[in-house]
Formats: sequence, C-alpha cells, structure tokens
Amino acid sequence: MELELRHLRTVRAIADTGSLTKAAATLGLAQPALSAQLRRIEKALGGTLFERDHTGARATPLGELVLERARVVLPAVSELQAEAVRFANATGPLERFRLGGTHGPLLGGLVDRIATANPAAPVSTYTSWSVDEIAALTIDGRLDFALIGTCGESPPPLAERLVWEVVGVDPVFVMLPEDHPLAGEKELELAALADQCWADVPGDGCFADCFATACARAGFTPVSVYETDTSSVVHLVQVGRAIGLCRATFPPVPGLVTRPLAGAPLSWRHLLGWHPHSPAADAAAGAVAGQTRTAYAEAVSRSPGYAQWLAENPRFGLVS
Repeated sequence: MELELRHLRTVRAIADTGSLTKAAATLGLAQPALSAQLRRIEKALGGTLFERDHTGARATPLGELVLERARVVLPAVSELQAEAVRFANATGPLERFRLGGTHGPLLGGLVDRIATANPAAPVSTYTSWSVDEIAALTIDGRLDFALIGTCGESPPPLAERLVWEVVGVDPVFVMLPEDHPLAGEKELELAALADQCWADVPGDGCFADCFATACARAGFTPVSVYETDTSSVVHLVQVGRAIGLCRATFPPVPGLVTRPLAGAPLSWRHLLGWHPHSPAADAAAGAVAGQTRTAYAEAVSRSPGYAQWLAENPRFGLVS
C-alpha cells in the first residue's frame, strides 16, 4: 500500500483527538473501519504509530516523525489547492471588477465610481450577510475585492491570508421616528432608551454581544432585538415598533432621524480586502482603495448631522 494524503489526515486526526473513537467521529468513519485503516498504515510504514490503552492513543516515536511531516505536507497541499482554484478563477490583467460586500452603505457608491472610471470593464457584485463567506470567495479568486464591516476593533476574517485596509470608522447611531419624544435631542444616552425594542441588520461577528454589553453598562437588558433586513428595520422604526441601530453614514429617510449615542459606545469599521497574490492586488493598492474612500466621503456628506458630529469627534471618520 502506498501512503496517501488521506492516511496522513487519519494519523493527524487520531493525534489531535487522542482517541480512535473521537477521531472516527471527526472523520465520519466507524471505529472498526478506522482501526483497520490504521493497521494498514502502520504496516506500510513498518511500525506502530500509537500506543493505545483505556486512556486513549499516544504517538510513538515513529508516530511523532510521521506527524511532524504531516503537519508540513497537509497545509502545503491545501495551499496548493487554494492557489490552483484562485489561478483558475483569475483573468490575468484586471479587465473586470468582481465586488463582494455585506449589506453596508458603500457598495453602491463604489460600483458607481468604478463603472464611471472603467466604462469598458464589466462590474459585478455579490452580497451576503456573512463576512466569512465574502472573505472565502475572495480567497478562492471568485471575487476581486471584499467590502465589509467589522464591529469595533474585532479582526476581519482570514486576516492572515487577505490584505485588509480600513477605509473609515463610524459610530453606531440610533434611528428614531421624527415624532419620537427624544428625536429633538442632539445626542442620546443609551439608558434613556432602556424600555424600547430594537431592530438591526444581522451579520457575523461580535456586534450583538457588544450591544448587549453596552446596554448592561447602561443598566438594562434590551426588551427585544429584531434582526432583519434594512427595509424591515426602517419599517419597524417608522411604525414605532422599535428603535433602529445603524451606521452613522445611513442615508436620510423621510420621517426618520438618526442620533448619536453619548460616548459612542458602539463603533463600526469599513474595510476593503483583496488577496495579495491576485491580479487585483496592484489595482487595490491605488485606484480601488481611493475610490472606496471617496465613496465613503460621499456617504458622510449625505448626512449633514454626521459631518457636524465628526468635526467634534476626530477619532472617527475617514482613515487616510
């Protein structure tokens, strides 16, 4: 029998779990089948790889040697596969723009600017609630650029494999009906909204936990939080069913107002990402990053109240 990659994955699974039973569950095999496979692997390698007793499985010196090599070979093969997929999906020189984004305020502006600057280049978009999905598609070469948001200082996904550039940092504002008793305030204490229901747009990351923590610090637990799409958030606020949570760059909506929270307890970072070895990398370093910043600046300019707030809070806004 010749040693195959699946055999190395089997050995690593046994070592990682410390048990044939657990390794079998991880690999989706019956334990007798895994035991038989291990015997065949040991026969091919000329010795015992694991000492087994009632406490589990521990690698022998030969097993440690095999594991040392497996920890090098398996990631290298995975990276080779990823590079091949990325190469197959690449187009050489950037003659099209494939943009992926979460449901934020900048994607439309970026599409408009890229299409204007590159009238002969097709521009396509893909949106998802999941920043992990957008990042994975960028890794695979199915997207050229990823435009996402992350809560506070939380790291973007796959930060070790993608280049991420921070475009801007926004506080999280609240969205109220214009006839709400607090709509006329310049800024609101979070505690003043303790008896309200809330609505926001769902997504990956820690925002829900950060919001719950901010409420706890303000002395209350939210009555309820509706996680839904942007149009439904707007509707729930319009009919007085909830207070909305939104980025400060949220565009004006008739009948609604947005107001900052005192002390800016919640923040949101806008990031542009790309793969460092993709055809998009050269373009990202200059034109697309610049266009994204311009799209962000335009989004800020459409919210006069936010532009004024930024003048008093310079730690937020456009990142140079």
